[in-house]
Amino acid sequence: MSAESTPDPGIPGDTGTSGARHRGKGRRRKPPQRNKGLMIMAWTAAGIVVLGGAGAGYLYFKLNGNLKSVDIDQALGTDRPKKADNGSENILVLGSDTRAGGNKKLGGGTDDGSARSDTAMIVHVYKGHKKASVVSIPRDTLIDRPSCTDTKGNEYPAARSVMFNSAYSTGGAACAVKTVESITDLRMDHYLEVDFAGFQRLIDDLGGVEITTTKRIDDPDSHLKLKAGTHTLDGEQALGLVRTRHGVGDGSDLGRIQLQQAFIKALVNQIKDVGVFSNPKKLLDLAETATKTVTTDSDLGSVNKLASFASGLKGISPSNMHMVTMPVAYDPADPNRVLLQEKKADQIWKALENDRPIPKSATKGNATGEAKGVVSGS
Repeated sequence: MSAESTPDPGIPGDTGTSGARHRGKGRRRKPPQRNKGLMIMAWTAAGIVVLGGAGAGYLYFKLNGNLKSVDIDQALGTDRPKKADNGSENILVLGSDTRAGGNKKLGGGTDDGSARSDTAMIVHVYKGHKKASVVSIPRDTLIDRPSCTDTKGNEYPAARSVMFNSAYSTGGAACAVKTVESITDLRMDHYLEVDFAGFQRLIDDLGGVEITTTKRIDDPDSHLKLKAGTHTLDGEQALGLVRTRHGVGDGSDLGRIQLQQAFIKALVNQIKDVGVFSNPKKLLDLAETATKTVTTDSDLGSVNKLASFASGLKGISPSNMHMVTMPVAYDPADPNRVLLQEKKADQIWKALENDRPIPKSATKGNATGEAKGVVSGS
């Protein structure tokens, strides 16, 4: 078997059937308050909420030049799933892991001049913007990547049985979006991306994030050592946590996803209580960092548009975020790779297409990574 390799609740459901193995396409915080905003993912959370609450015109002018955007629609053309007409939205969120420059000491791994989608999530916002489902896509999933064209017009042939994150390293954002759409048959309405260094700066600007670990974590690859107990993580430690795989669980990417999902909820809860909205300097620092590190699709490529988009998500609280992982099974031929369980995954895609809750049957009996419960908010 060939595969491109790289270095290293929510909403109730019902029952269904399982699918066949297949390679598919330190202080007490105040009680949380509702309606302070859904964070798209851990490393964009602070920035999105700040932009949604900023409101000052001068800030828009100052920050607008920081944003980078990519024209996904032009690159992909018309050969895409049709937009949903039910009031819902799908956002593809990527964390890119280039090892170049300063990012090498943050993320480890080899600097080969390329960047990868180290983390990928589909965020489905339900009609009314009161609930959301987040589906994490394991980067080690073997998939059939479609042919694609990047935003510079370069064309790339299709490839069979390659890792999911090869889509981004091959053709950038446009190829990643097309690959996700080919797997799910869902239109991605928006795209958000943040890199290692941006994530670290956001957490540091926020003043750290408090979490509790139930087990000791020691991962030399991600440079993270934590005893069991409560910790306030700075940016470098938080980055190590969301990249840890060998220090907890079964050492797989699936365990890392469970840590990421737990960290997101801890971060969302904390942002409500850190005084961001009453502290102009903290507000500006976070907004500066976020706009310098976030890359969006062209429809969100201005502070005004991004702020308007974020403002529409304020009704979603952490308790209304249902976080799951795309159904996969370990590859018998390579324990470092996973295979899409198509029938179960189709239950998820159909549910999201119809703006319905993800059925519990789609999340039962899948490979998990065995790191659930290791990390929680404090």
